[in-house]
Amino acid sequence: MSLAAKVRRAPLRLATGAFILNAGVGKFSADEGSAQYLHTAATGAYPVLKRIEPKLFTKILSIGEISVGTALLLPIVPAGLAGLALIGFSGALIGMYIRTPAMHDKYLRPSQQGTVVAKDIWMLGTGISLVIDAALNESPITATD
Repeated sequence: MSLAAKVRRAPLRLATGAFILNAGVGKFSADEGSAQYLHTAATGAYPVLKRIEPKLFTKILSIGEISVGTALLLPIVPAGLAGLALIGFSGALIGMYIRTPAMHDKYLRPSQQGTVVAKDIWMLGTGISLVIDAALNESPITATD
C-alpha cells in the first residue's frame, strides 16, 4: 500500500476509531440503569436481543465497540477490513434508528430523541469510504502503485 493511501485514510481511521473506542471503554463498566437503557433501546429495534440480560448485552456491545475502534486505530488492520467492521457496526445503529419510529418523522428526519443516533450516519460513510478506497487502491486495474 502506498504512503499516500495511508496518509489519506489516517484522519478517517483516527477520528472514528478514537470515538468508537472511547464509547466502548465507557460502556464496559456501565451501571445497571445505563445497561437497562441501552438494552431497551436495542430490543425495540432488534427484539431477538431480549433474550440477553441487559448487563451482558452492554458488555458485548462494549467489547464490539472496543474491537471496531481498535481495528480502525491499528494500521496493521487492512483498511478494507476495518471499513467492513465499521459498516456492520454503524449499519446496526442506523437500522435501530430506522426501526424506532420515535427517533424520526415520516421522512426519516431525526426527532430530538433520534439525533443522538442519526448523527452516526457519518460512521457508515467512513466505513464505505475505507472499503471503496481500499478496493480501488489495491485493485490491479485501478491501482496507481
